[in-house]
Amino acid sequence: MIEQLNWRMATKNFDPDRKILESDFELLLEALRLTASSYGLQPWKFVVVKNPEVRAKLLPASYGQKQVVDASHLVVLCAKKSLGQVDVNEYILQIAKTRGLKPEELDSFKDLLNTFIGSKDQTALKIWAVKQVYIALGNLLTTCAITKIDACPMEGFDTSSYDQILGLEKLGLTSVVACPLGYRLENAPEIKNKKVRFDTNQLVVEI
Repeated sequence: MIEQLNWRMATKNFDPDRKILESDFELLLEALRLTASSYGLQPWKFVVVKNPEVRAKLLPASYGQKQVVDASHLVVLCAKKSLGQVDVNEYILQIAKTRGLKPEELDSFKDLLNTFIGSKDQTALKIWAVKQVYIALGNLLTTCAITKIDACPMEGFDTSSYDQILGLEKLGLTSVVACPLGYRLENAPEIKNKKVRFDTNQLVVEI
């Protein structure tokens, strides 16, 4: 695990000719699906941009960062723009289906979720949802490291342009972070750079 985490880097130069096997990409999607979230509410969706023409449109919205077109795959991690009782009801029904329960058996948990949602305005809920998305991103990056697939998490893009190009508004979503996935060029200049991290004793506080 540590060896693979040392191997991973934010890959800027992808080999456009190397593609991720479909079975490997499905593994990455499953890792995203299994990501932990507060209360288990999963206030996100993961948009896989396959169409090369759409990815080309995203290039200027990414300030010319060519990894969005060169990488094998592009995933845009999105947060729900609003959350409410409909989301709670959907989640409760999924719990009941998965665990073989009657929805009414989950009424106390449903009330808890509705209280949580109801205690925040939509601005606060959106901020909360965005924070949850970063948990999913971390899970994706670790899974990529384990499977030796390169990734480049990107906040450096025009969110409003991404949302418009990908039609996210009609889905009730907003883009949070983009993550090109694939394989680094063998001669990528960033390969020679040593990973820079503070020492453990500079980061860990024991009380």
